[in-house]
Amino acid sequence: MNKVSKTIGILGAGESGVGVAILASKRGYAVKLYDENTIKPSYKEELIAHHIPFQENSVWNPSMALVDEVMKSPGIPEKNTMVMALRKLQIPIISELEFAYRYCGNSKIIGITGSNGKSTTTSLIYHICKQSGLNCSLVGNIGTSIAKQIALAPTDWYVTEISSFQLDDIQNFKAHIAILLNITEDHLDRYNYIFQNYIDSKFKITNRQVASDYFIYCIDDEVIQKNLQHVQQHILSTQLPFSMKQTIKQGGYIHNDQIHIKTPNQECEMNISDFMLKGIHNQYNTLAAAISSSVIGIRKKEIQNALQTFKGLAHRLEFVATINGVHFINDSKATNINSTWYALESIERSVILILGGIDKGNDYRILQDLVKQKVKAIICLGVDNKKIVDAFSKNINTIIETNNMTDVIKHSIDLAEEGDTVLLSPACASFDLFKNYQDRGDQFKNEVLQYQASNNPSTI
Repeated sequence: MNKVSKTIGILGAGESGVGVAILASKRGYAVKLYDENTIKPSYKEELIAHHIPFQENSVWNPSMALVDEVMKSPGIPEKNTMVMALRKLQIPIISELEFAYRYCGNSKIIGITGSNGKSTTTSLIYHICKQSGLNCSLVGNIGTSIAKQIALAPTDWYVTEISSFQLDDIQNFKAHIAILLNITEDHLDRYNYIFQNYIDSKFKITNRQVASDYFIYCIDDEVIQKNLQHVQQHILSTQLPFSMKQTIKQGGYIHNDQIHIKTPNQECEMNISDFMLKGIHNQYNTLAAAISSSVIGIRKKEIQNALQTFKGLAHRLEFVATINGVHFINDSKATNINSTWYALESIERSVILILGGIDKGNDYRILQDLVKQKVKAIICLGVDNKKIVDAFSKNINTIIETNNMTDVIKHSIDLAEEGDTVLLSPACASFDLFKNYQDRGDQFKNEVLQYQASNNPSTI
């Protein structure tokens, strides 16, 4: 144990907060951890096991004014009472990423951000790296915090899903490979409803990169392309764009169903029909993953083999069952408009679309054309469905309002015909009726499978 030299205050005892507490404790910090709510039992057990003191249901404690710096969990907004008090006291506030980076040593970070596709791309890159024998870990917004991984089981590579919230309070953090998939309006409530603030946060993924680092980004994304013009001179890393609309000299593109990868390490081609992930959005994700894997030094055959065996994620366009010729798809992780757009774009059948939850400032006009083309009925799943009803009532004759998953499945069964797809892709957060998007997706799957078992056992 190192001699205690500093005191760190930690706001929030979720995955990030507990991860930093463990790492800080191991590095000799005195730790003061507070949570405004009751801490989950599993996290309490971890804190107790590492002899870390904590306070729960605590709004403010004067001792927080005595810390050297504070790590703010990503879920805590700037308007939080304690955060505002700390800002007024001019106590430095950092993110988990910032603290973890101090102790990653010679290990390297692959950081993946964007409004959509982060989890899929992060998991795909990890799958490729793992299959290729690299000593790597899957961390960040997708699961285990990077701080906890560094503290308990350090690896050579950290494949890290990074949200804008995690980027907000970085200072010295640097990703060796930074990936920016796309930028669409999301979480605007956290950015004073100013889109540019959210855009600026996403571009922080390139902070402090040098010539030996890499910035991989989608050049087809209009927001990225427009803003890149303003920040280009500040990005010092090697830029590797990817596209499905144009030929790329260095980076990657798709033409005639062939992925073309050109990086300093290798040039290769692969047929996209061989890969498990389907849909245009997943072709973008695959491009980003293939480029980053090539940069690391993974050879074509290993990348190709991994892409052919990757099955995707739970709650992200996850096939659940076929009942009487009707497909049921769980896309509960679609918590914004653009995720739902991608889901609809990838489905060729007529759709019974399940929308709703906590609206994050959604502009449903983005979905209008696809809804007209593909959706035969909408089932609303939320406490307040008025905005959805108002947005689509002129184009969709059947819109049903519900507030529980049992009713959703009953109405879906009644409305769907052979050849249709029932798609849960809510475009909203889940916290009005569910614990989180996983709970929402699990309830959907359970209700579908229960119906299948009781009414159509021959399909099991």
